[in-house]
This record gives sequence, C-alpha cells and structure tokens, in this order.
Amino acid sequence: MEAVVPGVRRVEHIMGMPVVVDVRDDDVDERVLEQMFDWLRVVDAIFSPYKEHSEISRLNRGELTLAAAHPEVRDVLERCEALRIETDGYFDARAATSDAIDPSGFVKGWAVDRAASILDVGGIRNYAVNIAGDMRLRGRAVPEPCWSVGIQHPLEPNAIAAVVEANDLAVATSGAYARGDHVLDPHTRRPPVGVLSVTITGPELATADAYATAAFAMGDAGIHWTARLRGYEAMTILADERVLSTPGFPSTR
Repeated sequence: MEAVVPGVRRVEHIMGMPVVVDVRDDDVDERVLEQMFDWLRVVDAIFSPYKEHSEISRLNRGELTLAAAHPEVRDVLERCEALRIETDGYFDARAATSDAIDPSGFVKGWAVDRAASILDVGGIRNYAVNIAGDMRLRGRAVPEPCWSVGIQHPLEPNAIAAVVEANDLAVATSGAYARGDHVLDPHTRRPPVGVLSVTITGPELATADAYATAAFAMGDAGIHWTARLRGYEAMTILADERVLSTPGFPSTR
C-alpha cells in the first residue's frame, strides 16, 4: 500500500521566481504559511532591483540615502560587503555593474532563512522551502526519515548529478543552467571557465548561496577555496564533468 503523505504543498511566484513550501506535518496552520509568504512579498517590495519604488531602486537612482533606508537594507548591504571581503571580491553586490547595487544573490537565501524562522515559531516541524532550486530543509519528509534533494546535472536537464539527504540543512547551487551566463567573475566581468556548477550545503541558505556564487565565479580555482570553508561543504562539477566534493558533503551519489 502506498504511504499517505501528510501536510500541504503551496507554490507562489515571488521575487520573480517560484517559491515552493512543502510541509509534512499532520496539522498545518495555513495562517503560518500565509505569514511566511507575506514576509517574502515584503522582501520583494523592499529589495527588488526591478521594482521602480523598491528601496534598492531608489538607492541606485540617488533618491534615497543609505542612512534613511530600512534598517534591514543596511544590514543586508553590510553582510554583502563582509561577504565581498571574505570571498576576495568574487561575491559582489555590484558584480553586474559598478554603478548599481543588486543584493539579490544574498537576499534570496536571507529571505528564506527568515521564512524558515517564521515556520519554526509557528510550530511547523517538518518542511522544505524551495526558492528557484535552493532549499531550506527541516525535520523529515514524512513518511520518509529525511529529505532527499536531487542536484540537477548542469549539462543534462533530466539527469541528477547527486542526491543530498538531510534533516536540517540549507542547499544552494550556482551554475549556468537554464539562465545561461548570469554569474560573472566580478574581476573580469566575464563568465567563469573550467566549472559547470557548485553546490554548497550548510546551516544558512543566505551564506550557502553567496558561497556557491563566489566559488562558481572563481572557475576551477573555486575547488581550493571551498576546501577551506568552515561549517559548509561543497560539490563542484568541473567542465570535464569530473565531480569533486569536500569530505563532509552529504551526498549519496
């Protein structure tokens, strides 16, 4: 007999990308899910570089000073700057152009980390939040003992390069994939060479996402950088399709 899967699955498009929440609790308070999605809508309204009246757009046009911006805008930009320094400039909110700030590469994961906290406080125990393929996992994929996340192969859309199994983890992948060369080496303004994708796992999706972006932007040199990370693990697929992982990467490949 096929196992009955409890809970609820909900999909919305926010921040220009699909957001999927999969809850496996028996009793789900829909108000908590609505609170989570409301938070993501607020983030989109404040941080989107594509919305004319967002604070990021107003900052870039000189209509708003950083001192007058929302405190969370200042916090996010301070974290982006710290990550720029930590990654030797390979993660940069000004990677696309020096004339404009676009913290989207950090905000996406940061927003989901906060969304996960909303679910935690609301008493939801078993869930996965997926934003454009990046995941925040908690508890179990009931009736299964843990969550299983397939990492898409960068050259074969219908193939899985690895499967990550976890109960409490963030998983972020950076690569060309369907969006093409959207990640550039900020130092050269060119796409990286020698690498197809980088997946980072760890406790925070915001940091994992930034690290994945930075390591991918480094090209094949990123494998040496990810080997030195603390608290985060990496899987890199090189241009010759070799797969290299740090010792603690939670893959069943």
